[in-house]
Amino acid sequence: MTDTKVYFLDGGSLVLDGYHIFWNRGPGGEVRFPSYSILIEHAEGRFMIDTGYDYDHVMKVLPFEKPIQTKDQTMPGALKLIGLEPNDIDVVFNTHFHFDHCGGNKYFPYARKVCHRLEVPQACNPAPFEHLGYSDLSFSVEAAEARGLTDQLLPDATAANTAFEGVEGDFEIAKGVHMLFAPGHAVGNYAVMIELAHRRPMMLVLDAAYTRRSLETLCQSSFHIDPVKGIESMRRIKAYAEDHDAELFFSHDMESFETYRTGTQFYS
Repeated sequence: MTDTKVYFLDGGSLVLDGYHIFWNRGPGGEVRFPSYSILIEHAEGRFMIDTGYDYDHVMKVLPFEKPIQTKDQTMPGALKLIGLEPNDIDVVFNTHFHFDHCGGNKYFPYARKVCHRLEVPQACNPAPFEHLGYSDLSFSVEAAEARGLTDQLLPDATAANTAFEGVEGDFEIAKGVHMLFAPGHAVGNYAVMIELAHRRPMMLVLDAAYTRRSLETLCQSSFHIDPVKGIESMRRIKAYAEDHDAELFFSHDMESFETYRTGTQFYS
């Protein structure tokens, strides 16, 4: 446990209307929100939780989200800031496969890859209203072939180096790193709680609730597959965090993100 460090890798920002962030509640108008990945340096290896968005993909498919991403905010750039390269990562865990959580997967061909067992099939055949969410298929030969979008794949991408281990339910991916199944936003969505030696546990709410206000009001984003399960997941995460005295961290809350340690700073 004493070896565990948690880095928030700043991946830039995007824009959504407030009625998408706070579904049917608002207020409306443009809201700029952060996108980041989480690197866990652990005695059992280096674990990457999500990989952010790919700027070129967003500009091609979702330009209305107005991406801002510097070189240091790309996945290779963010790792370089802390003295690492993509090949230094042992495991990539995707909490789900919306475009802003898998855009950097292509940089990790040799890492072990893990996701919920339903997420790759969902990316292969998303519901009609999920097509933009599951629009970046560069993470999976299987998904890209299923949807006729193999032009997104890198030239050396193969089924072998984009294959995923399917998991389900709650489990520990490493000692003290708890993966909490939180469906609703996506069929295989996860939150993560990390135990550390010198501070309270960190509850990474991730997309189960975009912002602190989202969790407090049980108001999910408009991007979801099952709103009833989404509310159940938010309630469960709140209770789990309270039971473990965990500090909450949110995926798309700019006000909160500006207080987080990023870059070379870390939590331990």
